[in-house]
Amino acid sequence: MATNPMQRKARNSFLLGILITLILAGTVVAFLLIQLKNYKEKEAEEQANSVKVWVLSQDVISGQVITTDMLKQQVTNKTLVPSNAIGDMSILSNYALSDKEGNEVITEYKNNVATLFLSKNGNRQELKVEEETGSYYTETNGNKQYVELAEVPIIAKVNMDKNTVITIDMISKSDEKTTNDLRKMEYNMLVLPSQLQSGEYIDVRLSLPSGQDYIVVSKKQVEIPQIAGIDSDDTIWIKLTEEEIITMNNAIVDSYRMLGSQLKVVTYTEAGIQSAAIPTYVPTIEVMQLIQNNPNIIENAKNELIRRYNDVNKTVRNEVINPLISGNGQEGEENLKTKVNESSADSKEDRKEYLQSLGGDY
Repeated sequence: MATNPMQRKARNSFLLGILITLILAGTVVAFLLIQLKNYKEKEAEEQANSVKVWVLSQDVISGQVITTDMLKQQVTNKTLVPSNAIGDMSILSNYALSDKEGNEVITEYKNNVATLFLSKNGNRQELKVEEETGSYYTETNGNKQYVELAEVPIIAKVNMDKNTVITIDMISKSDEKTTNDLRKMEYNMLVLPSQLQSGEYIDVRLSLPSGQDYIVVSKKQVEIPQIAGIDSDDTIWIKLTEEEIITMNNAIVDSYRMLGSQLKVVTYTEAGIQSAAIPTYVPTIEVMQLIQNNPNIIENAKNELIRRYNDVNKTVRNEVINPLISGNGQEGEENLKTKVNESSADSKEDRKEYLQSLGGDY
């Protein structure tokens, strides 16, 4: 069937339109395929360069214990984080280990495999795990010696802001170890710094009117109790062992009997990197005997306190503290009674206010 020129022109235009549409569609498809390829290549590259790291979910201060609820996992470019950033929680768990005596457990990584070593008396022994029981042990000449491990709290070395990437260099093991005789004690007779905050680390020192200053307990994390949402202005809580509790009680009595002396609290400036001070205060011989006969005090603490007593007893106890107490005579004894009664009354009043803040009628 013959077609006129107008029909031919319309058909050719239609075919040309289809051809142009196909070309454009092909170009778009090709462009999209190239884009998709580039996206996948970029995604693969990002995945290859990405690492999972643990970051803080809140601000922490130097010396503050870091717990898992303070951490969150985040994916980021590995070029933007330190090479020793912590990405595996098992690194933290292994780092926190020590044996019951406080000897350090060291973790070494090779080809992403962790090997544990027990560092004791300057020597290192590999810690192995018994498959049947899961118990840890060291082996010498084929003989197994089982080791009981415990987790030591991990603390921040320095102040860190929220979203800070955690590295091994930013953390350390706490000096505090959870032992069976550890108790939270309340004290309201100590002289506190004006800006003391919960979470800070402190020493308790006995300052004598003659100028001497002795460390009673060292590097204890302080907690300030609250009544009706307001921090107490004279009371703190600290965790002490049985030996430290008895020693503190003796120091309190000494401070009351020596007029002009005081038990004061001093804070650490960078608790995360500062070691605990060595206590220098020496209790009385009666308290030493009590400590020596107390089954709740571990042998290591007894031996250390006896060593301290024997080393410095003559200069601290006999030549400094006892003469000051004797010099105050009856006045010192009366001051002791007064201060004990005042402390007891303050404790009762604080307890009453606390219960009233809970809605009780007392």
